[in-house]
Amino acid sequence: MSNRFEKGMATRRSVLGDTHVDKAEANKSSFDEPFQTMITEGAWGTLWSDDTISKRERSMLTLSLLAATGNFEEIPMHIRATANTGASPQDVLQAFMHVAVYAGVPKANHAIKLAKQTFAEMGVSV
Repeated sequence: MSNRFEKGMATRRSVLGDTHVDKAEANKSSFDEPFQTMITEGAWGTLWSDDTISKRERSMLTLSLLAATGNFEEIPMHIRATANTGASPQDVLQAFMHVAVYAGVPKANHAIKLAKQTFAEMGVSV
């Protein structure tokens, strides 16, 4: 294990939570292990571990980019992560409002729908 992998795994756990990471690790196979290592080292060990901007800001950027590019499947996971990153529901709404202006109202509308559902599942009033 590289230092970047270990740092990435610690950051991943701090953002997504042990339950999510443990489940992902349990579902890992020899087929996707190289991919999992790459995202742990790259996304989590390099990008998310950098302290130039806060995890709150990274949450907002990530959610905006997921919505703008139509990668809706990962939005609920990153909404749940806001409990650990400090991004508030209002932060998330503002991020998706930017998506509406710069990437399209339908994408923002769907992202907001997913956020509302996920916040409700988390017991967060929006």
